[in-house]
Amino acid sequence: MDHFPIFLATQDQHIVLSGGGEAALAKLRLLLKTRARISVFAVDPDPEIERLENEGRLTLHRRALQHGDTLCARLFYAADEDAVEDARTAAIARASGALVNIVDNLQDSAFITPAIVDRDPVTIAIGTEGAAPVLARAIKADLEERLPATLGTLARIGKGFRKLAEALPMGRPRRDFWRDFYFRAGPAAMNEGEARVRPALGSLLDTHLRKTAREGHVAFVGGGPGDPELLTLKARRALDEADVVIYDRLITPQILELARREALMIDVGKEGFGPSTSQDHINALLVEHAANGAQVVRLKSGDATIFGRLDEEIDAIDAHGIGWHIVPGITSASAAVATIGQSLTRRGRNASVRFLTGHDMKGFADHDWAALARPNEVAAIYMGKKSARFIQGRLLMHGADRHTPVTVIENASRPDQRVMETTLDALPFALAAAELTGPALTFLGLAPRAALAVHTPETLLQEAQ
Repeated sequence: MDHFPIFLATQDQHIVLSGGGEAALAKLRLLLKTRARISVFAVDPDPEIERLENEGRLTLHRRALQHGDTLCARLFYAADEDAVEDARTAAIARASGALVNIVDNLQDSAFITPAIVDRDPVTIAIGTEGAAPVLARAIKADLEERLPATLGTLARIGKGFRKLAEALPMGRPRRDFWRDFYFRAGPAAMNEGEARVRPALGSLLDTHLRKTAREGHVAFVGGGPGDPELLTLKARRALDEADVVIYDRLITPQILELARREALMIDVGKEGFGPSTSQDHINALLVEHAANGAQVVRLKSGDATIFGRLDEEIDAIDAHGIGWHIVPGITSASAAVATIGQSLTRRGRNASVRFLTGHDMKGFADHDWAALARPNEVAAIYMGKKSARFIQGRLLMHGADRHTPVTVIENASRPDQRVMETTLDALPFALAAAELTGPALTFLGLAPRAALAVHTPETLLQEAQ
């Protein structure tokens, strides 16, 4: 992020603009939404700018900007549509200490003006750091359609009611009250007319003042394989409402970004054969925060019910009488197998599929190797990179075909996803050559569909022999 978004207080501040053409007018249409004092310097101003001066909405100086004109200015816009003149006026403004924006010159600007969705006092700013203004305008148009025109009215009435709402305890009770107002009671009252909104607020406040505090609760949420677009709507809602998020190592930053900003974020990452947070400590954290009334999200990668130590954590909070529920997620095997255009089961090939773990609490995990070694068996092996040689040895020992196809998918569903196609015979060597560093799924008995291999060769690492 090269530009940090902020909302600047402009009431009674001085903003100066140099220029009198279309570029200047475009900026003025935004600036005139503020309560700043606006000065425009233009030798030949557009008639629209002259009209705005006659209406008392800005001060127009019919000359070029000179030294001293930008003293005490908070912001300065160079909109002369002439590179030499823009550079001259910008230098004057910088010397006065003003923040400078030069129209269509990102490199020499100290700030940029975003596309804005205006539902005053609700303002949404959309920026692309100058890279894609057309995209910013498209997003703005989409939001304009989605957000009702009455949203600003609701926010304005709510703003005037904030002092009265302070009768509610800080934190979740107030958040629940305002959520109820903006998403239920407020819109319903607006449908009956603006005059009904404030009485509805008073009635809603009385209701919430009589409410008993919500008890602590734990939501076990499957965070999916890493792509935030694969989160369920229920998972998104749980993250938005959480007071505390206790998350695993494989949860991506993009998914953590979806949590409420005020939520307490606790990393309890585990790594096979590496540094780990003890399960007892994780259990204690769940109990501690939920017992104190927090809405806790236990965020697990993939699906919480598959190799997620879920039962141990449920037993821990059950022992303290704490409520919980499970939000399923897309397991990594489903996302990964979609990458290679295959299905986990296929008529005439296999009527079942096994989900296995490469290692457990005691080390390399043991399985029914004889059954797995049979022809046409399919298995999705989680955490199998470090146990690849062990798995290969056990399968070959029980008669598996050395040429059984194996596909390893690293970082399934993420931008840095990689697919490695090999055979059981070459599996340990292929993994060593590929130098995979991210989480990987190993598929026994599945190869990428031939059409994918032809059309996306860049995603496949060639078989290492």
